Amino acid sequence: MARRSTRTLLLAALALPLAALAAAWGLAAWALWQTEVPDGLDLPRVPASEILTPGQLDEVRSYETFLRVDFVLSLVAVVVVFALYARYGERFVRESAAGRIGTGMLLGMLGFALLWLAQVPFGIAALWWDRRHDVSEQGYGDWLLVNWFALGGEFLFVCLALLIVMGLARPLPQAWWIPGGAVFVGLALLFTFVSPYLIPAQVDAPPAVVAETRELTEEQGLPEVEVRVADVNAYEGPNAAAAGLGPTRRIIVWDTLLESFGDDEVRTVLAHEVGHHARDHLWKSVGWYALFAFPGAFLIALATRPRGGLREPTAVPLALFVLVVLQLVASPAQNAITRHLETEADWVALEATEDPD
Repeated sequence: MARRSTRTLLLAALALPLAALAAAWGLAAWALWQTEVPDGLDLPRVPASEILTPGQLDEVRSYETFLRVDFVLSLVAVVVVFALYARYGERFVRESAAGRIGTGMLLGMLGFALLWLAQVPFGIAALWWDRRHDVSEQGYGDWLLVNWFALGGEFLFVCLALLIVMGLARPLPQAWWIPGGAVFVGLALLFTFVSPYLIPAQVDAPPAVVAETRELTEEQGLPEVEVRVADVNAYEGPNAAAAGLGPTRRIIVWDTLLESFGDDEVRTVLAHEVGHHARDHLWKSVGWYALFAFPGAFLIALATRPRGGLREPTAVPLALFVLVVLQLVASPAQNAITRHLETEADWVALEATEDPD
């Protein structure tokens, strides 16, 4: 009876701070969600049949169906690989002499290497489908090479993350997720700051594009934002991106966009990317990351507790599985947030260009 009363008192004591944290999370989310898009904006719905022929519509449906099935199967493969790794991955610890943190890093890298191998068939299938529909001209060897180098970047990130987490988990076995979450938010901020320099093959933008960007940034009351062109060699479709924070702010335009679209359309895209900077969307993205990072780190700490927490390398495979599941569960919310920010950037572009067509 006394034990039950103690447990009741403990839960009651925790209820208030948890309610306060939930309220703070909701308030922060509400603040980040605010945009300057007019309420009740009624956008016209344009049926695809008014623009595309029946043959084109059939081709589009076929193209999208294949990629959606391929994507779903790849997600199933991700979950299955990490579930099996969470169950049997600790067996690799017996053969490691790399120490506690070193073994954890090895387990993290091995997990992502297995994931890469499992996803290669789905990536090649998607590339084959893109090449068949003239969406991409990238070769299979080039695709494998690019993804192999991307895997190297993931290895570095995983090692750094595990170094931080496992280092904090030793003195703070139950509470490492608090400073750990703060560190990861700091890393996200740093990555956003340097991201303009991580996109390869950038060249000078044409003078007309530079002048257009300068005019658009002045209209939004921004200091000059550099614009560069990414030479993607027809490997990717037309695109553009806003990157960087403060002095590193940059707009990067794919060369396929400049080659495929008219001046008015390029101006609208530039205005859209300027809108991201003008409305502080990159800062907001870091803020959203923080709102998900702390609860996610707490849930990982809670799930790995039966295996000794992340101070033990045997918990790393389970932590990776929980991380993947959390990312999958959070993806609809993250997609809604992204679309919300994109809508505001579209509105900024519409106001700046005054060209709804």
